Amino acid sequence: MTGHFSTRRELLQRTAVGFGSLALAGMCAGETPAVGAEDPLAPRQPLFPARARRVIFLFMSGGPSQVDTFDPKPLLTRDDGKPLPFAKPRVQFNSTGNLLKSPWEFKQYGESGLWVSDLFPHLAKRVDDLCLVHSIHGTNPAHGGAVMKIHTGTDNFVRPSIGSWVTYGLGTENANLPGFVTICPTLAFGGINNWSSAFLPAVYQGTALGNASIPSDKARVRYISNSRLPRDIQRMQLERLARQNREHQQGAAEAALEARINSFELAFRMQSAIPQIEDLSGESQATQALYGLNDPVTANFGRMCLMARRFAESGVRFIQVTHNDHLVQWDQHSDLKNGHEKNAREVDLPIAGLLYDLKQRGLLEDTLIWWGGEFGRTPTAETANGRDHNQEGFTMWLAGGGVKGGFRYGSTDDYGYYAAENKVHIHDLHATMLHLLGLDHERLTYRHAGRDFRLTDVEGHVVHDLFA
Repeated sequence: MTGHFSTRRELLQRTAVGFGSLALAGMCAGETPAVGAEDPLAPRQPLFPARARRVIFLFMSGGPSQVDTFDPKPLLTRDDGKPLPFAKPRVQFNSTGNLLKSPWEFKQYGESGLWVSDLFPHLAKRVDDLCLVHSIHGTNPAHGGAVMKIHTGTDNFVRPSIGSWVTYGLGTENANLPGFVTICPTLAFGGINNWSSAFLPAVYQGTALGNASIPSDKARVRYISNSRLPRDIQRMQLERLARQNREHQQGAAEAALEARINSFELAFRMQSAIPQIEDLSGESQATQALYGLNDPVTANFGRMCLMARRFAESGVRFIQVTHNDHLVQWDQHSDLKNGHEKNAREVDLPIAGLLYDLKQRGLLEDTLIWWGGEFGRTPTAETANGRDHNQEGFTMWLAGGGVKGGFRYGSTDDYGYYAAENKVHIHDLHATMLHLLGLDHERLTYRHAGRDFRLTDVEGHVVHDLFA
């Protein structure tokens, strides 16, 4: 054979005409990686019996107000317009004035009698499935740092996202799908770093469907098909690449290149699997109505929730759904009433539908639902009718996946400013979620730059009281 024989890197560069052109193994070798190495996404056993097998994170970008949603404060109503009777945090995002009562009424629902405001009439009917954690607190009053903290466990470094850690620990249950999918994520406040694998191998990176500026019915995985080369040509190219990979492995291994090849192989397999999940036409009219797809107000978020269910039942480990219209959706520094009502109308029915659908399919039992924003809001007023950022104490809720339903844990002070009883830091929440998945947050580590890293860094305690 005469002429130039392509090196492995050159072949990668010349054949990189979209995701599909660079993958081989799964389709042409029974889902076995082309290089003959262990599949990094192969399902792995948890360290101890898991209560959950997957996570759906419903991210309310911007920070919903705890005192207007799930944490009623009678004294806040009584003392409306008066000064806060104790000191505000030393570090605040903006200055605020006097106390501002909630514009909404709270009622008790279900057998548990948990309190829910009028913002969520549909979700209130599912309250016996919810585990409300009223004492969440973080460290950063700014969107950028707080969003990164929720997603990666740090607010000032680029670290792997929680979805990447989960996939690294457990793999995926479907070889044709990624372990981590994020639907219409925000590109602000850290952007891709919030679903990045950082220094973990690239195959654990989140796969994005669209972004927050794209309607969910237009959201697709980019470059999912290869229009330039037919499948048989791709296969011929990549068979040659596979032979070179095996030869190369006999010498010095290149971990970064290997990780990239694994991601290309996964992308090739995704060409047929992802479009099937994105296509909702086979869902019944009743199911589509359950998620609000027949109403323009709820259709966008409802479609994301329905796709989340389809990814969950197809074996994806971590699915994130972001409520964001390319602005900071729940960030009502002013006009709290109109802003929160608009947001709640968009998500209330779809979330209730998701909980009901998962439960009737038997999926809620081992699917952990996580709802919340990057922080809460102040009980004191910014301008005349808004609330500022508040990382000192706010509410998140969990459902399914081994947590107690119809249960409340922790509390804020009498006005809803500071976490007061049974405080749960973001690191504690992450440690607890990993434990539900059968992962020890202190043992789930990755060696990088001379030290072992983990999602919770050197902190975090599992909150066993939340477990059913």
